[in-house]
Amino acid sequence: MSSQPVAVFDSGLGGLTVLRALRARLPHEDYFYFADTRFLPYGDKPEVFLRERGVAIAQALAQRGAKALVVACNTATAAAAEAIRAATPIPIVALEPGVKPAAGLTQSGVIGVLATTRTLHSERFQRLIGNHANHVRVVAQPCSGLADAIESEGPTSSRVEALLDTFVAPLAAAGADVVVLGCTHYPWVREGIARRMPAGTVLLDTGEAVARQLERLLAAGNLLGGGHGRLAVHTSGAPQQVTATVHRLWGEKLPVEHWEP
Repeated sequence: MSSQPVAVFDSGLGGLTVLRALRARLPHEDYFYFADTRFLPYGDKPEVFLRERGVAIAQALAQRGAKALVVACNTATAAAAEAIRAATPIPIVALEPGVKPAAGLTQSGVIGVLATTRTLHSERFQRLIGNHANHVRVVAQPCSGLADAIESEGPTSSRVEALLDTFVAPLAAAGADVVVLGCTHYPWVREGIARRMPAGTVLLDTGEAVARQLERLLAAGNLLGGGHGRLAVHTSGAPQQVTATVHRLWGEKLPVEHWEP
């Protein structure tokens, strides 16, 4: 079982930022990355759809032989993490915005959270705030269309720049000194966010923490290692289109195949 791949799935290619962190920490694992681009973006989908889709994907990846699953999508985690864990026998690592570390780091008493509307409206996010950030001011900024623009037009496109102008300004105006990147797409525009915030603002994403948690779960299950650093990328959408986006974001050409759970 240890020689089987780790599965990573996202609505699109934002999860490549998490994959990069996983490969940096666990370079000898094999990885199966699945981008559910047929239904991108997840942020505007009903919660019941995201829960059913997430469970179907997780079960199909387990049946395919994955030894663990990383849900590299904050929106899918918010809607479906509990259902996925209940329905899937393999170890699951799910994302959540870094509200807890942000609340511990802030000096101004104000933290900003950039995320999809679905993530910010979820019960899971509200529990995070209540459990870890009720002593600070949380400026939760929904970023409608940002993930889709990053993926379809590129991180430095004029559309992305315009959206960042709109979404980051309220955080700067509120005096946030820590900003949580609550979607896996947003690390691709980290520099653009930093330029719009005061110097010294801390930007937090969860890729490294996810990699550490995966390492702990694999070690606990005697599943660590056994791979050769291989990477397979699959999509439920159009492989040619996804190949071009992977090349733009990842920085190298990777073969992409179609797969439908």
